[in-house]
Amino acid sequence: MRKNLVVAIDGYSSCGKSTLAKALAKKLGFIYIDSGAMYRAVTLYFIRNQVDMTDTEAVKDALQHIELNFHSRDYQSHITLNGEEVSEEIRQMPVSENVSEVAANKFVRKDMVKQQQRMGKSKNIVMDGRDIGTTVFPDAQVKFFMTADPKIRAERRFKELQSKGDTTTTMEDVFENIAHRDFLDTTRAESPLTRAEDAVILDNTEITEQEQLDFAIEQVKLHFPE
Repeated sequence: MRKNLVVAIDGYSSCGKSTLAKALAKKLGFIYIDSGAMYRAVTLYFIRNQVDMTDTEAVKDALQHIELNFHSRDYQSHITLNGEEVSEEIRQMPVSENVSEVAANKFVRKDMVKQQQRMGKSKNIVMDGRDIGTTVFPDAQVKFFMTADPKIRAERRFKELQSKGDTTTTMEDVFENIAHRDFLDTTRAESPLTRAEDAVILDNTEITEQEQLDFAIEQVKLHFPE
């Protein structure tokens, strides 16, 4: 199989994009790149360093001091922020509540897109995010757009937080956060969340993780026959 094959997975928050992307990468033997984790790591840095999002120069300066890297263990993608493992911390509510605003910043997006495109130049990759099939890799050979009922998405996210020991966040908090992020993601001026015309819609409201993986594999086989 030749290099530079790209599978782009876009969609709404808490739709299980990363779950599918990881499983698909493992099945295909591709590299998984979690673009959402990159924006979350930037958000964490901004929170820690009290970067004022309304101060353009402060944002630009902060980006010069952020180095992100991925490493993989058992097909699980882990991200480091300036050498520090932050894979768990970036999934907490403080980051979730601010990541859409950070991701909407054109300077942040420009910086992240450059890094993402660099990663896809010499490897076969699966990447998930909000604008992978429309902005980062518009020529990706396979594109998926994931969606699900907002209530189901909130329930899944709430269970995930509980499994990680979060006992303070309520179901209502999660639902409101998802609704807010949907609004910001779809209405932002810089690379808003939209479905690429050639993206296959994958609604996983009523299907299992295995069923969605099987569906995705069948779609990939149409483009990358063995």
